[in-house]
Amino acid sequence: MKVRRIVANIETRDIAAAKRFYHDVLGLDVLMDQGWIATYGSGERMQAQVSFMAQGGSGTPVPDLSIEVDDVDAALDAMKAAGFAIEYGPADEPWDVRRFYVRDPFGRLVNILSHR
Repeated sequence: MKVRRIVANIETRDIAAAKRFYHDVLGLDVLMDQGWIATYGSGERMQAQVSFMAQGGSGTPVPDLSIEVDDVDAALDAMKAAGFAIEYGPADEPWDVRRFYVRDPFGRLVNILSHR
């Protein structure tokens, strides 16, 4: 048996609010929209991963999601331009990651990162 995919499921009564953050700002594709569920993703080949954390690193809280992007500074600029408040960073971490934290429309803490 092999795991083929890992999906984060975020409960909300406002499915449409995800579009602005995950599609419009982060650029994820709408893979499925049934009205009661909308799934966003990318055609990029990705590893399936699940992290278990005692803290978020550098004294930060544990984020609900971590999203790796190819240009963290462009993502930061896009989040700011869209009016999303940055809660941490940008920071160049000692484990060779540049990142920032932002809350999505549902209050989930999202770690946006790039490996250096």
